[in-house]
Amino acid sequence: MRRALELPGLRSGLPEVVAGAERLQRTVRWVHAGEVPNIASLLKGGELLLTTGLGLGTRPAEQRAFVRRLADRGIAALVVELGSRFDRLPAAIVETARATGLPLVQLHREVPFVTVTEEIHTEIVNGHYALLRRAEEVHRRCTEALLGGGGVPQVLRVLAEFTGSPVFLETPDGRLLYAAGPGTDRAGADPLQVWEAVRGGRAVRESPPAGTHLVDVPGGGRGAASVRARLVLAPGGGDPLPAVHGMAAERAAGLLAVVLMQARQEEELAARGRGDFLTDLADGRITAHDAPAQARVLGFRPGDGPLLPVVMGLSPGAGGLPPLAGAVSEELTAVGVPVLLGVRPVEGRVPMLIGLRTAADRTAVADRVAAALRAGVERAAAGDRAGGHPPVVVVGMAGGWDAVPAGLRHAAETAAAARGLSDRPWYDARRLDTDLLLWRLRDHPDLAAFVDRALGPLREHDAVSRPPLLPTLETYLAHAGRKAETARELHLNRQTLYNRLARITDLLGTDLDDPQTVLTLSLALRARRHVN
Repeated sequence: MRRALELPGLRSGLPEVVAGAERLQRTVRWVHAGEVPNIASLLKGGELLLTTGLGLGTRPAEQRAFVRRLADRGIAALVVELGSRFDRLPAAIVETARATGLPLVQLHREVPFVTVTEEIHTEIVNGHYALLRRAEEVHRRCTEALLGGGGVPQVLRVLAEFTGSPVFLETPDGRLLYAAGPGTDRAGADPLQVWEAVRGGRAVRESPPAGTHLVDVPGGGRGAASVRARLVLAPGGGDPLPAVHGMAAERAAGLLAVVLMQARQEEELAARGRGDFLTDLADGRITAHDAPAQARVLGFRPGDGPLLPVVMGLSPGAGGLPPLAGAVSEELTAVGVPVLLGVRPVEGRVPMLIGLRTAADRTAVADRVAAALRAGVERAAAGDRAGGHPPVVVVGMAGGWDAVPAGLRHAAETAAAARGLSDRPWYDARRLDTDLLLWRLRDHPDLAAFVDRALGPLREHDAVSRPPLLPTLETYLAHAGRKAETARELHLNRQTLYNRLARITDLLGTDLDDPQTVLTLSLALRARRHVN
């Protein structure tokens, strides 16, 4: 507004600021001229309103209401030309403008409103053009950084230098990915310290501190996938972000979207390549003699310790498996051991090799790896994969390169056989050999006939009656016939459990205390998952 008063059009009218002089720094978004009483309803805010006062009303109450409506609308300033309606502004207008903080200017000479409008509009357009040029310059510098081989950190550094403040890139759920400051030649806090102050233990999106500007980096998907990351600009002192900084951030976000998309595509291809290598190794198409050299080319340098095969099984044909590899790989970096991870989308497998220091580390490393894998699944939002089963992590036996092919093959088959089991952090491949054998027989008609003979009466009962009895039998056998533990897990009193077990005995015509019967029923319950 102050700049508008310095232009020739308004300056020739001998402007006098009679109210709101302390708010002349307001930005004029547009200029409007009007003489109707309801002019406020035609405005959007940010306008400089030119008037001769014909619409202000004759009574003080009308004049006060007119000014209050303009102030509520948020216009930049009210400019009244004296002479046609007023020789001087009425006290009601001036006092209301002062009370509402609305800049009020009176012109002592007549001026062509069209001239004022043209001058200010030209100034506004020129100002926008200047901002665009500055934002485009930042875009050009970011592009040059990328073409020169730089990545996300270089783009953030250019933006931080331009804004003079730290810039951050976070995940959609608020975890920090990258941080960049304006450079060591400028005074200021460490970017990570600024980040901790900005975060404050809460998601920025939920409660952004004053002055913080957020820009979404598009992901190209729908829903949550439409945002791949988020740029956070945190100028110091809580001051509003200059418009040009927001424009520059929007352009940088577009470049970052391309960089992240490219990085994901490259990671997908690399993950598929590692999955092909591990599958070829398991199937004998790559010998144990040639495998170490090929693994080194893929970035896997495990040292002299034993190798641990691990396979995470998802549903066959699971969608989003290659992107999942990136999230899982990031989680595995915290495990602190060498990992070669691949994906096999068609089979729904994530095979990997892990380098151990000693065989004694197997259990501890398996715990950390399983936790990292599940964290990666959650980050990648893989809950919409086909089949509805939770991921199954199977850990094979540690050994040298000679033992790796059989170990990978065993773990992969066991992961398929373990789908539908109770959700444990991970399974030892050796302890699921019975399930693996039944899984291999899944298409044999004798297995289905065996399940039907052993469990048919209970299946027929559960199809038409309540409560179902198969879950009771399964829990009872899982606890080795210990009735107290069975009742506790099923949340039943003892008598109710006894009644259900008696009903199961009657339907099956067997004795649940007979070891041979228990073995038959246990195998049938395991086989039931595969023949269904």
